[in-house]
Parts: sequence; C-alpha cells; structure tokens
Amino acid sequence: MSSIITSTTARRGFLGRIAAAAAAVGLSGGVPSTLSAETASPDPALDAWLGKIKGKHKMVFDVTEPNNGFGVIWPRIYINTMQATYPGESVTPVVILRHSGIPLGMNDALWAKYPLGETFKINEGDAPAKKNIYASITNLPLPGLGTAELLKSGVLIGLCDVALTVYSAGVAPKVNMTPEAVKKEWVAGLMPGIQIVPSGVFGVGRTQELGCAYCFAG
Repeated sequence: MSSIITSTTARRGFLGRIAAAAAAVGLSGGVPSTLSAETASPDPALDAWLGKIKGKHKMVFDVTEPNNGFGVIWPRIYINTMQATYPGESVTPVVILRHSGIPLGMNDALWAKYPLGETFKINEGDAPAKKNIYASITNLPLPGLGTAELLKSGVLIGLCDVALTVYSAGVAPKVNMTPEAVKKEWVAGLMPGIQIVPSGVFGVGRTQELGCAYCFAG
C-alpha cells in the first residue's frame, strides 16, 4: 500500500479507478462551490458528494464492523433527536463504511452470490446471512432504520475503496473468479447513492475537516 501512496503515477491511476467506480454506481457532478480549488480532488463525483456536507449540525459515523447494524441505526437517532431538540435547524449525518463494515452497503444480489455472511460473520438466525439484513431494519420501534432507509432520507454514505479491494481479493478464490472481476461486481452491486471514497480513513478524516463531529459506530 505504501507504494501506492508514494508513487505519483500510481496515485493518479488509483484515483482514476475511484472515479470510474463512482460513475458505475450512477454518481456525477462538478466541483461544488463549497470546496475551493485548493481542496478539490481529481474526482468531481467525490467533490460533489463532500460538498453536500453543510448546515449547523454535522456528524460522521465511523462504521468499521457490522456491529449488529448500529452504524445504520444511530444516524437516524441523531437526526430525530437533533431535530426534536433544535426544530428547524439542519442536520447532516455522514456514514463511512470501512473495514468489515462494507457489506452494510451491498445489495441482496451480492449477498446471495458471495459468502458475505460467512466472510463477515453476519448471521440470520443460526446460519450465515444470505441477504443484507441491515438494509432495512424493522424489528425496532423506530422507522427509517437501515442503509437503504438512510439513503432514501438523504443521509450521505461513503464506502472504502481499499476495503473493497482487499476483501474482494480474499473472496475471489472461493468463487473461482479473479479479484478484479469480483470487485467490479461489488462496485456495481452497491446500493444506489453510496459514494466510494479512496479509503475509509480518508472519508473519516476529510468529513471532520469539513466540520463533522465524530462518532465511532462499531
């Protein structure tokens, strides 16, 4: 990984792949006015996504593990309680799915094809889950819980490209596919609206630079 960071050519290629991946999930847009030329990246889609972080109340939820889905529960609680306490004031939650938190952003087709429940140790009952059980969480007395529900309400969700690369390479031998082919399918199978970020730690750090408070979400 250090060679990627230290090589200018490799870094440009790496960021170019991020941009292509973002385009594959239907994201586009120019550099927003809230990001100056000095802070703009080579990826317009990433800059446009970061430019949506605004308003008075902002928090980034750092999701490193499945953690029983709390990473896609707490943002809703944050929205509800902030709006109830400060009516009329804007609230912007950001969720960063990184490390083994990335399957929370994948659609059911990927869960059915790949051993995601087994790989990430997520069970439905006594067996590894075959679908994204955290897409829409309905067993709690609060509406709007889960990755898909948060996206519908405009919550910003970023997902780590490095984790996509590492985990897809690990799964590839189990399904007799190349790492590149698995990653391509994983990128295409992310829930619509999720933004791929260069790394999860990039996402956590950059959102804080843009004014987000920090919450470790598992």
